[in-house]
Amino acid sequence: MRKEPVKPKIASKAPARVPAGTLLDFTISTLDPEGFGLATHENRQVLVSGALPGEVVRARITHVGARTYFAETVTVLRRAPQRITSPPGSHLPHCDGCPLISLQYPAQLSWKQSRISDVLAQYTSLAAAECGEVIPSPQRLGYRSTAKLVVAGKSADPIIGIYRRNSHDVIDISACPLHHPIINRVVAAAKEAIKKGKLPIYSPRSGNGLLRYLVVRVAPHENRAMVVLVTTERGYNAIHHLTKAIKAAVPEVAVIVENINNSTGNAIFGTRDNFLTPEQALTAVIGPVRFTLSPRSFFQVNAGSAGVIYETVRQWAALTGRERVVDLYCGVGGLALFLADKAAEVIGIETAPSAVADAEENARLNGFTNCRFIAGDASDHLGMLRANRQKVDLITLNPPRKGCDESVLRDAAALAPARMIYVSCSPESLARDLELLFGHGYRTVRVQPVDMFPQTAHLENVVLLERI
Repeated sequence: MRKEPVKPKIASKAPARVPAGTLLDFTISTLDPEGFGLATHENRQVLVSGALPGEVVRARITHVGARTYFAETVTVLRRAPQRITSPPGSHLPHCDGCPLISLQYPAQLSWKQSRISDVLAQYTSLAAAECGEVIPSPQRLGYRSTAKLVVAGKSADPIIGIYRRNSHDVIDISACPLHHPIINRVVAAAKEAIKKGKLPIYSPRSGNGLLRYLVVRVAPHENRAMVVLVTTERGYNAIHHLTKAIKAAVPEVAVIVENINNSTGNAIFGTRDNFLTPEQALTAVIGPVRFTLSPRSFFQVNAGSAGVIYETVRQWAALTGRERVVDLYCGVGGLALFLADKAAEVIGIETAPSAVADAEENARLNGFTNCRFIAGDASDHLGMLRANRQKVDLITLNPPRKGCDESVLRDAAALAPARMIYVSCSPESLARDLELLFGHGYRTVRVQPVDMFPQTAHLENVVLLERI
C-alpha cells in the first residue's frame, strides 16, 4: 500500500503587533496592582491608564512590549458609576502618577481593601489574621510634601515633571493636585526663571547642560520649604540668579541648596551639597515628634497618614518603660522616636550613614537620651545583639518596597522578642515575609491598612506579630 506523502505543518502566524500611536477600543475587566485598567487585544494583555473596571474606553497605544501593550485613555465610551465626572487636574496633560484620581474616594479605599485581603488570602498562615478597614488619609489632595522632579526640554520652554511610564519622555506636572501648593508655586517660579535666564538644561543624550532635577520639600506645620537644585557642576551665576528668582516669587522658601551630580545614571542626588541660604534644614512635625529635614534625608511625604501609622505602632507596642526595642530600617528615626518615651532603650539600625546622622540629630532635637542609631547591615547587628545575649522585647521593621532579606527575618526571630511590628508599602513582599516569619515562630495577629497615597494604587500596612 502506497503511503500518502506527509503534508508539512504550517505554523500558525501570530497576530501582528499593533504599532504605538494606534487608537483601539477596550473593555476594562479590572485594575492591575499599579491601578491601571486591564484589557486584552488579540491574546495580549493591555494596561490602560485612566480607565476603570466595567468601562469601555478608546485608548492610544503608547508602548509595545514583548507580551503587553500599554495605552492611555483618550475617550470613555461607557462610564463606570464610580467615575468622577471632572477629577482634579483633568485640565493637565495625561499623567501616570495618580491612576485612581478619576475613581471616587470610597471606591479607592474599597479596591485597596480587596487588594490587601486578596494577597493575604494566598497564604494559609495568614488566613486567621484580623484585617481592619483601610484608614483614610486625612488629606486626599495637596498632601505630598516632597516632590522629586525631572527638568527637561529647552531653556526657552522648560518641562518640569516625571517620566512617562516605559519611556524617557517627561510629563509636565507644574500644577499637580497631589502636591502641596508651595511645591507648585516653586515649580512655576523655576520655569519662569529658567526661561528668563536662559539656563542650560541637562540632556541625558548629549551629556550637556547644567540643571537636572528640582527637589522641593515642605514643612507644612511651619509653611516653609526647601529647594534642592541638582546640577552637573557648580552653576555659580546661573544658579545664583535662579535662587534669587525662586526666593522672590515664593517667600516661604527658607532653604536652597545646590547638589552636584555629574554621574550618568538615574540617581537623583550626588554627594556634594552647596548651601545657597544661611539656613540649611527644615523642621517637620508628626504628632509630638519633631524631625530635622536635610536635603537628602528620606521622610514620609504624607505627614497626616504617617502620624496614623506611627500612632498605630505606638499603641500596638504597648510599652511599659522597661523594654528594649530594636527598630530595623529606621531611616531618620520616625518609629524609634515615637516609641522612645515609653521604652527603656531604642536601638535603630539603618544602612545609610546620612539617615543615621539625621536620626541622631532628631533624638537630640526631641531630648531623647535612650536612643542609639547604628549604620550598617541589619543582619550583622542583630547577630551581635544575640552574641552579646542582649534581651530584645520588641522589633519593628519598616523595609523598602522589596521587603526584608530572609537572613534579617531569621536573625530577628532568633532574638525571640515577644512581638514584632512590620510596616510595609508592598502587600506582596509583606505577605511573603509574614509567611517566612511564621516559619520562624511568629503568628500574624492583626493587619491595619492605611491610605498613605490617595489617588494612587499604593497602600501602607501595619502588622502585629506575636511569638507562637
